[in-house]
Amino acid sequence: MTEETRSPTASVPPPSGPDPDDNRRQVLYWRLLARLFDPEEQPALESASLGVVEDIGLPPALLDPGASVDSIVQRHPGLAAEFEGLMVPEAADGERDRAAEVRRAALVSKVLLNVFASGSGPVTAQQLARWQSDAGWLERAMGCPPGGLRGGRTQGSSGGAQLGPELGAVEADLVSRMRLREVLADPALAAQLTPSMSLIEQLLRDKGNLSGVALANAKALIRRYVDEVAEVLRTQVEKATVGELDRSVPPKRVFRNLDLDRTIWKNLTNWSPEEERLYVDRLYYRHTVRRTTPQRLIVVVDQSGSMVDSMVNCTILASIFAGLPKVDVHLIAYDTRSIDLTPWVHDPFDVLLRTNLGGGNDGPVAMAMARPKIAEPRNTVMVWISDFYEFDRSQPLFEGIEAVHRSGVKFIPVGSVTSSGRQEVNPWFRERFKTLGTPVVSGHIDKLVHELKTFLT
Repeated sequence: MTEETRSPTASVPPPSGPDPDDNRRQVLYWRLLARLFDPEEQPALESASLGVVEDIGLPPALLDPGASVDSIVQRHPGLAAEFEGLMVPEAADGERDRAAEVRRAALVSKVLLNVFASGSGPVTAQQLARWQSDAGWLERAMGCPPGGLRGGRTQGSSGGAQLGPELGAVEADLVSRMRLREVLADPALAAQLTPSMSLIEQLLRDKGNLSGVALANAKALIRRYVDEVAEVLRTQVEKATVGELDRSVPPKRVFRNLDLDRTIWKNLTNWSPEEERLYVDRLYYRHTVRRTTPQRLIVVVDQSGSMVDSMVNCTILASIFAGLPKVDVHLIAYDTRSIDLTPWVHDPFDVLLRTNLGGGNDGPVAMAMARPKIAEPRNTVMVWISDFYEFDRSQPLFEGIEAVHRSGVKFIPVGSVTSSGRQEVNPWFRERFKTLGTPVVSGHIDKLVHELKTFLT
């Protein structure tokens, strides 16, 4: 055996060094994280990132925090196509193109920093307009049209549903720092705002201080948001409120209800081969009668400051149920006082304009207004939306709720019906509702729709 064959490493190639493209990509992402979490510039990362960008043939303006994506695309039109769908996941196909990954990292970093590194302090109209444009490019990168994620109308890639509320929150923060009334006074700027829950809350709180053009623009934004949410909720309710077939009612024996397939199947034993004729002993009909909705739905909503999301969602939901046949919907809102909003229940936009968010809450006052509306307890459902922090009024409110429940009313306590599903509920009430057999519904509005479906069908 020769020396070469005895050597255990003779046929093993020398170890290769780290891939330079991997290093370049890591530099860009380290700079992205540093910029997002620390406004102070890191000279070493900036210098290294500039070298990477120049090496791969991209413009150094990508690293300029003051340059919008629009301005970069105007100077370098070829980049527009690269931003489109930039963050949409691609199916793995063969070898990784590490050079392309570096280029993508540079473009992704630019879009994310322009949108999420929004700084602090006063905001000018120009800065807000630039941010809205950059947010539009981020939405394009996620595979959505501009405004799609912020408006919640489309989801784009798999992360779109989670990113939409975050974009809305950043925009609302910029608007609040710019002074909302100044934005609303400019029709062109107000038209670019994307309605979101946080923005709607600000509009509802400040509506008493608005007038003229600003008030008209505020109403237009609220109307847009209400219509968008209503479209989603209406679909959920239409699916949920189709009643089950009521088989306790015999099917109506008319030709249009004749179940021809079942009739033939059941009478096959009467087939005469000689005559080639089927003799029918019995006709079978389809059940078409469905269980109907109750005659009365009473919705009581806490309009104190902590419940704004629920107030908006449940007002819209009440209006949708009010549009169903044979449902008599009553809507009551309360803080330290209660107001009967039933005359406007068909128009959630009108209802929201008549609410006065903020202040404390007095549940017994609302119960005093709600109880006289109960005509037939066993054909009534009462939905009560609140965080149930009543303090010294806790016992009187619970006693009223207990009496309503024991009378036969279907009582549904709701801790929140929000997009996030996060809401604190008074533990004192939560435990007593469990004992009463009416646990708190808390989370996404789908849960409330499902709970109502259980009663309505």
